[in-house]
Amino acid sequence: MGMTDSVSSEGVRLDRWLWAARFYKTRSLAVEAISGGKVQLNGNRAKRAKLVHLGDEIRIRKGPFEQLVIVTGISERRGPAKQAQELYEETAESLQKRDMMAAQLRSIPTSAFKTKGRPTKKERRDIDKFRRR
Repeated sequence: MGMTDSVSSEGVRLDRWLWAARFYKTRSLAVEAISGGKVQLNGNRAKRAKLVHLGDEIRIRKGPFEQLVIVTGISERRGPAKQAQELYEETAESLQKRDMMAAQLRSIPTSAFKTKGRPTKKERRDIDKFRRR
């Protein structure tokens, strides 16, 4: 009996499931997202030890994107990406919203996101002059 067999009837911790399903690279990142309110289980804010069962709805927010997935598999182990994709099914509405958001972000010119970096010598002098006033 493997680890996935023993947890299938009981469920698995939310942080472990998110990590196994490859939504987060590390468990600590999953924990951070859960405690930050970026993950909801069945419409409610959940703690990281909350058990995930088959059929549960998980809403995951990452940056401007939000995913609503239905749990179709339970695993405590992180496997290949192909295996991880079998642990959940994203709703059609969620896919549509993500596509719309991606299209909106693509339409924004990239210059809106670029930062200049360090100030030039002239800019620094201007800043110093402004601060002295």
